[in-house]
Amino acid sequence: MTHENDNTVKMRTCGCNKDDFLPEESFKSWRNYTQALLDTKTRLKDRLLARSLDHLELHEMRARSHHQMKKTLNWFDLLWFGIGSIMGAGVFVITGQAANGYAGPAVLLSYLISGISAMLSVLCYTEFSVELPVAGGSFAYLRVELGDFIAFIAAGNILFEYIVAGASVARSWTSYFATLCNHKPEDFRIHASVLAEGYNNLDPIAVVISTAICVGACLSMKGSSRFNTVATIVHLTIMVFILVVGLTKANPSNFQPFAPFGVRGILKASAMLFFAYVGFDGVATLGEEIKNPGRDIPIGLIGSMVIIIVTYCLLSATLCLMQPYSQIDADAPFTLAFQQVGMTWAKFIVAFGALKGMTTVLLANIIGQARYFTHIARAHMAPPILAVINEKTGTPVNATAIMTVANCIIAFFTGLNILSNLLSISTLFIFSLVALAILVRRYYVSGETSASDRNKLIGFLALVVLSSIGLSINWAVTENGFVGYVVTVAVWFSATLGLRMMVKEARKPKMWGVPLVPWLPSASIAINVFIMGSIDGPSFVRFLLWTVLLLVYYLFVGLHASYDAAKEAMDDAGVAQGTSVEAGLATNVELGTRT
Repeated sequence: MTHENDNTVKMRTCGCNKDDFLPEESFKSWRNYTQALLDTKTRLKDRLLARSLDHLELHEMRARSHHQMKKTLNWFDLLWFGIGSIMGAGVFVITGQAANGYAGPAVLLSYLISGISAMLSVLCYTEFSVELPVAGGSFAYLRVELGDFIAFIAAGNILFEYIVAGASVARSWTSYFATLCNHKPEDFRIHASVLAEGYNNLDPIAVVISTAICVGACLSMKGSSRFNTVATIVHLTIMVFILVVGLTKANPSNFQPFAPFGVRGILKASAMLFFAYVGFDGVATLGEEIKNPGRDIPIGLIGSMVIIIVTYCLLSATLCLMQPYSQIDADAPFTLAFQQVGMTWAKFIVAFGALKGMTTVLLANIIGQARYFTHIARAHMAPPILAVINEKTGTPVNATAIMTVANCIIAFFTGLNILSNLLSISTLFIFSLVALAILVRRYYVSGETSASDRNKLIGFLALVVLSSIGLSINWAVTENGFVGYVVTVAVWFSATLGLRMMVKEARKPKMWGVPLVPWLPSASIAINVFIMGSIDGPSFVRFLLWTVLLLVYYLFVGLHASYDAAKEAMDDAGVAQGTSVEAGLATNVELGTRT
């Protein structure tokens, strides 16, 4: 063990031995492990509602990585990272599906609605990122406000989605590269007839591009940022080119009828298009590498989302002006739209733009998931060797390499149709929890909030969540459930108003905060849960199955590792025995007590 300056938190060096993977006391011997399993009920009770503290996440947790990440990023870097992490190839595909089958020319409004919805989540992430600029992103935020257990389940799901999304983007990269080379999408893959269908088109290019990006991400964060900035500027330039050239072929009569599928069609399209805005949460994991979080994060996150919303709305409007919505192709809308007006060469421009977009999305994906994993390992819910920061590069090399290997294995074998079906509701689940955590952070401070206010907070939050679920179910199962909408929206409004009028706000943000609290975070919860109602049943089944697997791992490994690590940290800090293991508060806690 070593110490950093006067910090008494123990740090582990990076070596290839058992202590790098399971160094905790519970795993020193089979006898210790058996005793730990027998104590599962007690430990689970302690960790279930155990909440971390801001200073633990900002200082003691970082110390477990042995070295610090390098602070090399500013608002300009974050602005382009935000755009690059979100604006991939999806807009070139999903716009056609939404316009042709759901919204018609009103897809412009659908993009605006889903963009505003995404902006609500961005605001919540921005407040947390400024207050807690750490690599763990939402995992750290949820640990502080909703506790270890919920943070682990949420982080496990988001990591799964990161890996699947990374593999999907890598395989899509191969398809667009083949198109750019005037080949069919499958031409650069190797068919292996001995393997099962869906896993028999091997994709070595996906592995090569993922590995190349991994190497760059490991070597230098500032270098990765420069590459992302250049690539994203090129991508935006192509977008502007598509807009300008497309508008020269615009026909205003194609905007009639504007909303052929009505309001329901617009909202259905909004639910689908929301996923075109996903990716900004990865930018929040860069907190430790930002020079001035209080200034740079709001500009980077909010500024990038504004640019993306405007770009998406203009692109969708241009597409619908070029041809009638009924003729828009669902799979390659822009390519075929340009072909129809005699610009066959434009498909190469579209493919090049998509390729550039997917490259930056893949870069942001690998960087984000590695930093998530690093902070999870700091909490000893994953092997501590993954928490190590390389002294020379200032990057989490171990976590980056491990996550890239997982991406490559899946991308090499698994077809896009299977990968698309694996994507779950994890993103919406996490966005909802982060918005809920903002409300807990603002209205509850242990030792300061009265029991009366605490109980009212619990009641109002329960009503907000339940009314949001009711609204989502009503949308999913009925076509004209007007009464259901009135009731659920009224309950949501009353609960949010009650929270605003009857519960004292316990904490103000130090530097930057979400405006109009509790209205905007509450609206974010309602919208995210509402969108879940448009997701197919199998996605919920996959979400539940993966969550069950996470629970098994947590009960047999993660619980005991994190319990021992927290207890060790408290012992080192000299906290009196009998306090709860993470933050020094009693374990017979009411909801939300910090430990």
